Amino acid sequence: MKKEALSRRDALKFGALGAGLAVFGASNAFAAAPLEKDVKFDEEYDVIVIGTGFAGLAAAAKAAQRGNTVLIVEKMGRIGGNSAINGGAFAVPNNPDQKKHGIEDSAERFIADSLKAGLGINHVELLEVIAARAIDAFEFSRECGAEYKLGDKPSWFGGHSVPRTLVTSDMTGAGIIKPMTEFVEKLPRCKIYRRTKFDDFVLDAGGRVVGIMARTNYRFDSKLFSDDLENTTGEKKVYKAKKGVVLASGGFSADRIYRKLQNPQIPDNSDTTNHAGATAGAMLKAFQIGAFPVQVDWIQEGPWASPDERGFGVGPQLNQQGLFKYGIVVDVRNGKRFMNELADRKTRADAQYKILKEAPEAFPVALGTYNTFDKQILPLVEKGLATGVMKKYNTLDELAADRKIPVAALKESVAKFNEGVKKGVDEFGKPVASFNGECIDMKGPFYSTRTAPKPHHTMGGVKINTKAQVISALTNKPIPGLFAAGEVTGGTHGASRLGSCAVTDCLTFGMIAGENI
Repeated sequence: MKKEALSRRDALKFGALGAGLAVFGASNAFAAAPLEKDVKFDEEYDVIVIGTGFAGLAAAAKAAQRGNTVLIVEKMGRIGGNSAINGGAFAVPNNPDQKKHGIEDSAERFIADSLKAGLGINHVELLEVIAARAIDAFEFSRECGAEYKLGDKPSWFGGHSVPRTLVTSDMTGAGIIKPMTEFVEKLPRCKIYRRTKFDDFVLDAGGRVVGIMARTNYRFDSKLFSDDLENTTGEKKVYKAKKGVVLASGGFSADRIYRKLQNPQIPDNSDTTNHAGATAGAMLKAFQIGAFPVQVDWIQEGPWASPDERGFGVGPQLNQQGLFKYGIVVDVRNGKRFMNELADRKTRADAQYKILKEAPEAFPVALGTYNTFDKQILPLVEKGLATGVMKKYNTLDELAADRKIPVAALKESVAKFNEGVKKGVDEFGKPVASFNGECIDMKGPFYSTRTAPKPHHTMGGVKINTKAQVISALTNKPIPGLFAAGEVTGGTHGASRLGSCAVTDCLTFGMIAGENI
């Protein structure tokens, strides 16, 4: 096999520069991909999919349903990646439950909400596709066996102008991943290889992607930096893709090297909501063969995460669909509110970081009462209490004493918030008019969590068109044989993705990739 002209470590060092050099004629510097003439294929398929999250499984299912033989490779031992630990929240504009409860929504409204959160740098043509096909994606997930809590009023996630989010029955992304995996594995033309790490693309003489190089029996080692740079485990294999490859490898929030290059303010030891395998290696390989890099330095922080648990945990759901929604978040130093708890993620994360930069241990505190939790997440309340992520107090005095908050100021903040709810106007712009006067219950008991943003979603990635084809920086045309979907792509959400839109994006463009390949 042809030895790579550029090491993986060099690729990380230069990041997306390869595509930029290629535009200026320096394409040979990054001509690292092996050529078809120099390899011997071990197995042959019509389509190869890299990754087993929402996007990868949707692409594989659609491609297989169209009569293609499909191989899906997953570097981890478990299926699903971030999708499996996702909160199971699925933004679906114009869904049946909205209509049942008289909620007016539209594709235009969904796009406007996304543009506001994304600071207007979104690639609108991709948003238009998502808005148009969200219902298709939802129904396809149900066809695969996913079940949702339907009939109740949809959940209202931060940054959305109306409630439009549907939640899986088990309130996790696994509620989609598990049945979709079973659906895919039952398709006669589809197979999944676990612990099989994608290492490189294979190109023909004309630059078409015709396969991949991978390692089977791979063992991921989370102790190593970035894309498991020193890990040489596994047996080298070469797989042919007669019709093309779908890149659905996800984001890089767990990649301590690459995320630090993009945003030096992120501490090396910063926790993330992502699984350990969320690294940049596959995306960087796409850049090396000329894929346009888009907005890779925008990294979204989850503003509802907790410093009292590792990873995603249960705090995000208790906060997003409970304490942040109908309760409040206060600065522990003065007991005052400082943000709209239902603003978009970037706005809320920035507001918290302002406090934590001044006082690194002054984690903001979210609080509310039992009536502040959506019915859908009530089963999680006891879990949050059991893990210690959330605490329960009989009175505000007890809460203030334990959380070290000035009690008089805290009581004033709660009273002021309740007064705003009754009037239908909030000082920070929270949509309290929709609360029907439902206030924080001053009789208690009170529930609270500590909050701290964590790297959650990497906004940038490879550029795709509306057919999920990856666009080349060399030609500004699709790279033949290469498609992509999900978090590995960039531009769709701009500076910051709205909560519950990841499922919508990944399933929609995963379907489109599978249909078009």
